[in-house]
Amino acid sequence: MGAVTITGAPLTVEELLEIVQGAEVGIGDAARAMIEASRAVIDRMLEGDEPVYGLNTGVGHMKDSRLPVEELRSAQEMLLMTHAGGTGAPLPADRVRAAMAVRLNGIARGGSGASPRVAEVLVDMLNAGVHPVVPSRGSVGTGDLGQLASVGQVMIGRGRAELGGVVVGGDEALRRAGIETLRLEPKDGLTIMSSNAASIGDAAFAVSRAGRLVERADAIAALSLESTHGNPSIAQPIVGAAKPFPGQIESCAAVIAALEGGRLSGPGTAGSVQDPLSFRVIPQVHGALREAVDAARRAVETELNGRGDNPLVSIDDDTMVHNGNFHPLVMAIAFDQLRIAIAHVGQISERRMSHLWDAFFERIAGAGAPPPGWTPPELFGMPLRYPAAATFAELRQLAAPATLDVPPLDIGVEDHATGAPLAVRTTHDALGLLEEILSIEVLMANDVLDTERPAPPLGEGTATVSAGARAAIDSLDEDRSTANVQRAVATSLFTAERTA
Repeated sequence: MGAVTITGAPLTVEELLEIVQGAEVGIGDAARAMIEASRAVIDRMLEGDEPVYGLNTGVGHMKDSRLPVEELRSAQEMLLMTHAGGTGAPLPADRVRAAMAVRLNGIARGGSGASPRVAEVLVDMLNAGVHPVVPSRGSVGTGDLGQLASVGQVMIGRGRAELGGVVVGGDEALRRAGIETLRLEPKDGLTIMSSNAASIGDAAFAVSRAGRLVERADAIAALSLESTHGNPSIAQPIVGAAKPFPGQIESCAAVIAALEGGRLSGPGTAGSVQDPLSFRVIPQVHGALREAVDAARRAVETELNGRGDNPLVSIDDDTMVHNGNFHPLVMAIAFDQLRIAIAHVGQISERRMSHLWDAFFERIAGAGAPPPGWTPPELFGMPLRYPAAATFAELRQLAAPATLDVPPLDIGVEDHATGAPLAVRTTHDALGLLEEILSIEVLMANDVLDTERPAPPLGEGTATVSAGARAAIDSLDEDRSTANVQRAVATSLFTAERTA
């Protein structure tokens, strides 16, 4: 695996995930210069009398209380110790790495005023595989304070961290990795924890996963279209061009490409002039999901490369500005929107299952009895029709907004929050449910196709999906229960392609 250098230029989601997978991290000269220039502003502010939040004052409702000079360093350690709260299971190591890399990239943008050593310790920990133990729940989306304070504790030799599969104290993890413990300078503690790095890192995983899923969804819908002799006119180029949303155009092209070479790729192959809406609006619904994924990705990359610090260092003006850039509301709302689009794709998939169900029984008993010589096949999709409906009902609940439910905090000072961590986490849940629904649709479409002899020719993309599901079933040993089959097919279609 190659290396990723933090240069101060925009970092992509893909580059972030390379770091997560273990790519070596470095800091380029331009980024170092930006960090040093930013810190110089902090040092000059320390020489003056102007109150600066979290630098020479307290935080939260203590924002207007000046701190004695001799307490500025100890106050930073106190911030990390008092804010490292959280509940739930520890975050997986890949999510922790993502959070650390996001914070490192944010520091390199020059808005934080971090001491250069803060960035160096983050780099050293990433490269050595020192992963702080970070609770999974605790942030309300106005900075992931608890999670990142847990990272900061390890940086100063406190807290706990995993190294080589073993959890030890933060000081011991740093010692074993040959990393010198960080000595906090004024504002460094606040700089480490006052960021949405955990939410942004998790969001990068989600948009990458969603992008791969929507590509599979187009081919899966095309397989159902093919198995029911549907009308492929719904995805002709003119359909996309007539209402040129980029996502709709892409879905039209993907459906046609999936059908290429199959029985629906020629003229006069459709069984009906016009199919039910769950088939007819595939490009419109899947196109909406593509648009939502793109919007979420833009929001993630903007946050990833933004300067979300408060106070914000303005190098050009040689000052610090109090602001609310720690509020990732655009990203949070983008994920609320993304879950709605996910639910619509799940809804029309579940609706198509009713037509697959009808097609199956019509073909085996169209004349009142199964065709001569026909023997019941081993069915994997039809028995899952009702479980698919139950799964969609659960998916529907996750479409509710996650961004409006945080109460006022800190004696009413913090009276708005974004709910970004919940918006992202529930999006992962929604993607998992959609993967389950779509894998059942593939199994049902295969059951319908198995009623035809000889087997019909499938398109290039639909044949890949159909054969992949069959291969996943064939790979199972004795347990070919519907639950085990569905998991195997979902893994084959979706999980095996994830990059992290």
